[in-house]
Amino acid sequence: MVKRKLVVICQSGGKFTTSSDGSLLYNGGEAHAITVSTESKFDELKSEMADMWKYDPNALTMKYFLPNNKKTLITISSNKDIQRMIDFHEDSATVDIYVMKDDNPTTDVTPRPRNRSRKTTVAESVTPRNNAIVDASVSGETGPISTVTPPPSNAGNFLLFNNLNLEVSNVGDAEQQELLKVWKNGITGLHQQFNSVHDFRDALSKYSIAHGFTYSYKKNEGRRVTVNCKAEGCPWRIHASRVATTQLFRIKKITETHTCGVGTDAANRPQASRKLLASIVKEKLLETPNSKPREIAEEIRRDFGIELRYCQAWRGIETARKELQGSCKDSYNQLPWLCQKIVETNPGSVVTLNTREDLSFHQFFVAFHASLVGFQNGCRPLIFLDTMTIRSKFQSELLTATALDGNDGFFPVAFAVVDVVNDAAWQWFLMQLKSAVATCQPITFVADRQMGLRQSIPLIFENSFHGYCVDHLIEELKQQFDGTYTQEVVPVVIAHMQDAAQAASLDGFRKSIQSIKNISPEACDWILRTEPEHWANALFEGSRYNHNVCDFAKSFYSWVSELPVLPILHVIDTIRCKIMEMMYSCRVESNQWLTRLTPSLEDKLQKEILKAQSLQVLLGLSNTFEVHDSLGTVQFVNVDLWDCSCREWQLNGYPCSHAVAVLQHIGKDLYDYCSKYYTTEAFRLTYSESINPIPTADKPMPKESTPAQVHPPPLLRLSGPPKKRRIRSRGVVKRPLRCSKCNGVGHNRATCHVYS
Repeated sequence: MVKRKLVVICQSGGKFTTSSDGSLLYNGGEAHAITVSTESKFDELKSEMADMWKYDPNALTMKYFLPNNKKTLITISSNKDIQRMIDFHEDSATVDIYVMKDDNPTTDVTPRPRNRSRKTTVAESVTPRNNAIVDASVSGETGPISTVTPPPSNAGNFLLFNNLNLEVSNVGDAEQQELLKVWKNGITGLHQQFNSVHDFRDALSKYSIAHGFTYSYKKNEGRRVTVNCKAEGCPWRIHASRVATTQLFRIKKITETHTCGVGTDAANRPQASRKLLASIVKEKLLETPNSKPREIAEEIRRDFGIELRYCQAWRGIETARKELQGSCKDSYNQLPWLCQKIVETNPGSVVTLNTREDLSFHQFFVAFHASLVGFQNGCRPLIFLDTMTIRSKFQSELLTATALDGNDGFFPVAFAVVDVVNDAAWQWFLMQLKSAVATCQPITFVADRQMGLRQSIPLIFENSFHGYCVDHLIEELKQQFDGTYTQEVVPVVIAHMQDAAQAASLDGFRKSIQSIKNISPEACDWILRTEPEHWANALFEGSRYNHNVCDFAKSFYSWVSELPVLPILHVIDTIRCKIMEMMYSCRVESNQWLTRLTPSLEDKLQKEILKAQSLQVLLGLSNTFEVHDSLGTVQFVNVDLWDCSCREWQLNGYPCSHAVAVLQHIGKDLYDYCSKYYTTEAFRLTYSESINPIPTADKPMPKESTPAQVHPPPLLRLSGPPKKRRIRSRGVVKRPLRCSKCNGVGHNRATCHVYS
């Protein structure tokens, strides 16, 4: 393997700004250059970075951009991440790495809220109104990466804090002193430039708090701002105005001298305004989007010395999220724009948006062109269907259709967001999927038998097969016999049912069913009524490649379930970004494979080769061979038909140990008798296409005068009956506490002293 080197430009201490197209630009700070190769280790690179910047290695984080993608930061946290970075930039001579530092690192592996202390570089430099960077984290080796669409430049800062009259307390903590030091340097002098008037006002507010003086506006307009020190006779004054034809704001005049003794009069210390609190909450949400109100309030108290009630933090989070992400209600009205952009940026994609008669949201389906090409060219004709609830204020359900690539990894084919899941919704989803996939070969579906699919699948996909998800059947079994048997019996019945589902031969299936019948005839009758021909390998007519559960959709779940409550536009775009990143990573990874089959299938085939060493092959009639094992069991193998009496070859799509023994005996190449879907070539065809980004610069802004095209669906209702609060009538005396041991009043048996 050729040792590749990449020149790494290490940067720290600068600031990110956002351009008009939403891409991030890094300005300022210091830079050093080092080389990284395919043999570089993560710990060594991290140690070198720590020495370079004099950082604590445990508090250091390294991030970089993907090629041609300046909107998403990728975290380096393992040796494999370094290898991926080199692979991603194989056509580049250099790569920029941005180093950030947490001043309060922890080595505890217990999950806890992240980014609680001050950060420099990336996190510190994010300007709430102009930049939208969410801390990208790596979980394991291919962790989730989240992005937030930059908010509009004219978004306001106002949060609904009621009756606030808070003052910044005397700060003595080292972290608070460090934060105030940053605020003191927020105003540096003449000709200093800000991205907008909002940024200037925000910096001015923090600057006054850090220096301990109050000010008043002489002029406060969108084009110019003039402020004076509020103390009588103090000459401190600053004037800033907008740069012509831009939104930039620049300090034109400043008198930096104070004669009022700034910071000495505690009674006149500046108050934390609503706007300042709004800015602080938004900065916290940019670092940790899933923060809870109590966590936000605690961070603000610790970092700034400001006491915030729970309700104030909650209202602040709600309003800040609305400003950062847009309104959940308005997001539905932007779905027509999203449909148009998906088709424009990803030609060949299938997108459908349906509304009800009152224009409320009903259904949204999307199948990207890259996913459709990958499924048709490289995936097995096997699709898993499942559903989950999206975290939203409105009724929102996610329907998913996933396939398997040649390395047994999940491959997203299509997904849809609907307001309600029922038989009609699934029938509509399958019709959209049929028009998108456009294939004549039979497809095997694996799904829950109670999702209204038993009639829809054969009706829409002719000659297809419907395999029931065994996990869902087991859950039905548990509910059916809940409380009927002891806790020891049900697991045994479930184990035998799983054996019956996995049994390749009819004899094995009957043996497992008989074991269930010996334990519980009722459970056996119920299992046989669930149509075993749809879930047992020995009876199923389709090709499931020995997969009978829907757990491959769990990756879809992790993408959505870990998200905070986001507008529907952000949910859909987050899924798009996840699929885009996954397809890029798989394509790059497969370029390193040198085997004819994918790594997963190579391992499985090698295990069968080891088993075949103890088998004896005897020539039978025609091309049929007898294979004997050490126990005297005989299996029959037909090479021409790819058939073995154990049925493992037919189920899995690659030779079983008996077939391997025969093929090696007659000098045949094992790889010629494996399914084409397991080859490295098919895997690369699966990920040959790319999903293109969707620009957000021209996203329409909601206007009150513009009639809505799509209204949100009904609000999400809480399940179960409404809670009733019991109100006792006045004058009603409670029943006195009585002991069950001594029959005494005023205590119970646990505190009884009569018989103690």
